[in-house]
Amino acid sequence: MAGDRPNVLIIGGGFAGVFAARRLKRANVSVTLLDRGTSHVFQPLLYQCATGLLSEGDIASPLRHLLRRCRNLRVFLGEASGIDVTAKTVTARRFDGSTFDIDYDYLILAAGARQSYHGNEQFEQFAPGMKTVDDALAIRRKIISSFEIAETLPTPALRKPWLTFVISGGGPTGVEIAGQIRELAIRALSKEFDSMDPAEAQVILVHGGERVLESFHPRLSGKAQKTLDKLGVTTVLGRHVTDVQRDHVITTDKKTKATEQIDTHTVLWTAGVEAVPFAGAVAEATGVTPARGGTIPVGPDLRVAGHENIFVVGDVMSLDKLPGVAEVAMQSGHHAAVLISRVVGGKAKADSPFKYRDLGTAAYISRYHALLESGPLRLSGFLGWLGWGGIHIFFLAGSRNRVWTLASWASTIIGGSRGERAITYGDPETARRPYP
Repeated sequence: MAGDRPNVLIIGGGFAGVFAARRLKRANVSVTLLDRGTSHVFQPLLYQCATGLLSEGDIASPLRHLLRRCRNLRVFLGEASGIDVTAKTVTARRFDGSTFDIDYDYLILAAGARQSYHGNEQFEQFAPGMKTVDDALAIRRKIISSFEIAETLPTPALRKPWLTFVISGGGPTGVEIAGQIRELAIRALSKEFDSMDPAEAQVILVHGGERVLESFHPRLSGKAQKTLDKLGVTTVLGRHVTDVQRDHVITTDKKTKATEQIDTHTVLWTAGVEAVPFAGAVAEATGVTPARGGTIPVGPDLRVAGHENIFVVGDVMSLDKLPGVAEVAMQSGHHAAVLISRVVGGKAKADSPFKYRDLGTAAYISRYHALLESGPLRLSGFLGWLGWGGIHIFFLAGSRNRVWTLASWASTIIGGSRGERAITYGDPETARRPYP
C-alpha cells in the first residue's frame, strides 16, 4: 500500500466494518481493519448454531478471505484498548497481551455491541448472552448436556429442572431461541432417547413488555404468540428476571413486585445490549457524553462533534433512535466510507447526512413460520418463512456459507434431525473478557 495515502482505520469486522472496507476498495486510501476475532460473524443466525441447526463455520467467514479483493486493505487481529485523538493513534492488544499502535487519518468505529445485564454483571456466569460464536457454543453445550443429564435421572421430578429452559427477553433473539429449543425437543430429539421423552422440556420466555416482538406490528406479534403457544412455549409477560443462580431464577412482576422462583439449570439472556468497553475510551477522548447503553452520539453525517475525522457507525452509534440491527450497521458503515472517499477525492458534499432506508425486519418462530415486515408489507406463516429465508441467505457473507446453510436447512426439513450437536468443554467466560 502506498505510504503517502491517508490511513483509514476501521475498528470492527461486523456488518458496518465490512461494508465500509468494501466501499473503500477503490478509494485512494490505505485501510486497516482491526478486530478482536478472525472472522465476520452473521449474528442473526447465532441461535441456529446454538441449537444444532448450523455449524459455526456456516455463519462465520474469515475476514482475510472475505476482504481479499480489497488490495488497499490489511487486517490486524487485536482488541482496541486506548486512543489518542491528538496523536491520531489507537492502541490495541494482541492475543498474547502485548500491545501495538496504529496510526490513522480517519477512524471508523464499528466495534458493535455486547450483551447488557443492566448492572447485574453477576448474571453472566449462569446466563450467557447471544452475541458471539463462543456464546452460541456455550449455549449449545448447556442445552445438549441438559438433555443428556436428564436421560440419566429416574423420575420426571428430578428431570424437570434440567429440562426447564428460561429465556430472558421477548425480542427477536429471545423468541427465536425459545422456538428453536422447543423444536429441538419435539422434533429432532423425539426418537433419540430411551429413558425419557424430550418433549418433557419446558421452555419459558420471560418478557417485561405487554407482548412479544414489540418492534413488529401488533397483528404480527399476535401471530407469533399463537405459534409459540402451539409449539408449547410458555410466555410470561410483564415480568423481569431479577436474579440468576446456578439452579434457579427469580422473576418479578413489574406492577405488583411479586416474585416467583423457577428451578432451572439453563438460563439464556437476550434482554438488551450495550456498547463495547472501547466506546467509553473514545467518548472520554473526544469529550462527548455517552448516550444510552454507552453508545456515542454522532451528528447527521455520523461524525463525532468536534472531530471531523472520527466516524461512529452501527450498534455503537446513537442517532435518531435508530435500532441496533444489521441494516443500520451496513448502511451507516457504507455512508461513512462514502464521505471519506469524497473528502480524499476533493469532491463536494463530504458532509451529507445519513439517510436510513428501512428495508424491513424479520423473525423466525419455527419451521414454516416466520414474520416479515417491510413498510405496509406484513407477512407471517409460510410466506413469512420464505421471505425470512431469502433475506438471510442474501446477506450471508460468502457463497460457501450460503450453500452450506441452505444444505443444512434442507437436511433438517427432510430428515428432521440436527447434525451440529457437538459440544465443547472449554471456558466460555474467557472469550468475554478483554485480551490478557
